[in-house]
Amino acid sequence: MKDLFSYPSDPNFDELGSLEITDAFIDEANQISKKAKQIVRSRIRYRLLENKLVPKLLMTCNPAKNWVYSDFFKADKEDTLKENYKFIQSLVTDNPNIEPSYEQNLQQLDQQSKERLLFGNWDYDNDPSLLCEYDAICDMFTNDHIQGGRKYISADLAMQGRDKFIAGYWNGMICNLAIDMDKSTAREIELKLKELKIANSVGNSNIVADSDGLGQYLESYLRNIKTFHGDMRSLNRKEYDNIKSQCAFKLAELINNRQIKINCSLQQEEEIKKEISICLKRDNIDTDKKKIIKKEKMKELLGHSPDYLDMLIMRMIFELKTNKIRSKRN
Repeated sequence: MKDLFSYPSDPNFDELGSLEITDAFIDEANQISKKAKQIVRSRIRYRLLENKLVPKLLMTCNPAKNWVYSDFFKADKEDTLKENYKFIQSLVTDNPNIEPSYEQNLQQLDQQSKERLLFGNWDYDNDPSLLCEYDAICDMFTNDHIQGGRKYISADLAMQGRDKFIAGYWNGMICNLAIDMDKSTAREIELKLKELKIANSVGNSNIVADSDGLGQYLESYLRNIKTFHGDMRSLNRKEYDNIKSQCAFKLAELINNRQIKINCSLQQEEEIKKEISICLKRDNIDTDKKKIIKKEKMKELLGHSPDYLDMLIMRMIFELKTNKIRSKRN
């Protein structure tokens, strides 16, 4: 029995390095990272040749919107499943020996949970407050048609383990996830951003960072950078509640139109998909003004701060200002 939780102290699952197994079973596969699955699969090597065995990995899970959805359910539905993969749908009612009270309990769940756990519906998420289609979120990592453009940096700052320090270097709408640190001092953040801007020839006025105490600090050392104040009034005051909401809706628009490409690791990709699909939601769809859910609600839904999402949202400030200038000229 092995723990496949992705610990920050062992991001490459080195703890599994000496493992030699003949086959493997992963329960609740939707709760682990794709990288964890790949490492386990690479350990299936014990006495295969001498016994003429083919390595096999069995995984079970409930429907979820992550890599298991993309790699198995969606691929099977579209007849693009890899040759060595197999998807088998299994429902509660397929088990002739199921305890009757178990199915009765599932019947009492809310509709979305019932769709997932009772009916095995992988496309269960019909939440009207979600701003992005899940397929469009997945396409962000394969949108190879996106062309480069002006260079920018957007950074979500954090010190000494409070959230994460995330920075993206942007070539137009192509985001390269350049910095991903769990713990950082103010000086480290300053130096890392300077290195990133110099290496990619990004002007200070094309850098945006969040406006908490650390953002204010950076203004003294990286003059003329933009500090992001999410609660400030939006550029379109009649339509959006604040500037962060306007940027978030702009991000969703570009994602749904397949106009963003992100280059990052598989582990980062999974986390970005999770943050966008869970947290990029409209607050109170019955009001006229558009507003996203509060940061506290995002943390509650996600279990931690949506640092990747915040970095992506901040980048949109440049798109809003560009559009405003264009509209004035028109």
